Amino acid sequence: MNSFKEVFEQYQWDEVKTRLEKVTISEVRNSLQKRNRTLDDFLNLLSPAASQELELMANMTRTLTQKRFGKTIQLYAPLYLSNECQNICTYCGFSLDNNLRRKTLSDTELMIETSVLKSMGVNHVLLVSGEANKIVGVPYFQNAVRLLRPHFSNISIEVQPLEEDEYKLLHEEGVHSVLVYQETYHQEVYKEYHPKGKKSNFHFRLDTPDRIGRAGIHKMGLGVLLGLEDWRVDSFFNALHIDYLQKQYWKSKFSVSFPRLRPAEGIIEPNFIMEDKDLLQLICAYRIWNEDLEISISTRENETFRNHIVALGATTMSAGSKTNPGGYAVDKESLEQFETSDERSMAEIKNMIKKSGYDPVMKDWDSVYSGV
Repeated sequence: MNSFKEVFEQYQWDEVKTRLEKVTISEVRNSLQKRNRTLDDFLNLLSPAASQELELMANMTRTLTQKRFGKTIQLYAPLYLSNECQNICTYCGFSLDNNLRRKTLSDTELMIETSVLKSMGVNHVLLVSGEANKIVGVPYFQNAVRLLRPHFSNISIEVQPLEEDEYKLLHEEGVHSVLVYQETYHQEVYKEYHPKGKKSNFHFRLDTPDRIGRAGIHKMGLGVLLGLEDWRVDSFFNALHIDYLQKQYWKSKFSVSFPRLRPAEGIIEPNFIMEDKDLLQLICAYRIWNEDLEISISTRENETFRNHIVALGATTMSAGSKTNPGGYAVDKESLEQFETSDERSMAEIKNMIKKSGYDPVMKDWDSVYSGV
């Protein structure tokens, strides 16, 4: 296979939805009893029928996660570089059609934000921006990574999809991982959510992880925006994508995130409501299917959910997050991409993790495992 598109086109949205609805409880139990599980088993564990076995799935998830990752939670914080964006996306506060004050951090402002993050103990930073190539393009990112590399052991990015050679340039600068979300794999309605801008090109975005993999990036993160379309169907396609990538780019590591639609300026209401128990089922399905997958939980989720998910599958969490450029110190009133739900500080999150019997880790996994 040369790209995921070839795999993707072998599946139809409505057929996957029908398969999910037809799964029986006996098929779910059969999948839970297996030693090596396939995508068919993942589909079974996503199904409405599997919700009947959620307690068993949660217990299995706890055991499998501790076996693979120990009792540790890696912590990071996002650093928003810019809210400039040339896309119109119906669910995002940064959308071009939102009348808001745009801001892009200067070098000086970037270092002020960095000093605050370092005072919080942050050693793993995720650089985030809107999608505006002329204002925050590859040269801007290269400069930012050069400035930040002496201060953080791990730099990840969540920016517009780039070309393969551009990912190679950022990899050479020190970018450790790249996060890119398809938002929804429902191709027939994708354009409705992305009516204008480069992001409206479904297949260019779909091929992005292939470009990341070919560029040799150490880790890539995938996910869908939960609330746009049926979370079960979208999550099956996301797992299909991860399965393909793991086979094609076996030297890379992979993570999955679970962004649920949160309030923001000028965005739509969720089309599909995902309850906490649904999100727990989804996390358990991923872990039981794929023991090596890193599972990341953001501050979009509420305190209660995040408190409990520490022992139920999470391996990575953000903390003390600000989702607006300059939000830590430089410009606290600039418009945020979305509202956070868990507003506790990094210190409070670390304390919560310790009280749960787990160790908060501020370094990259590799450093921890190698004894550094």
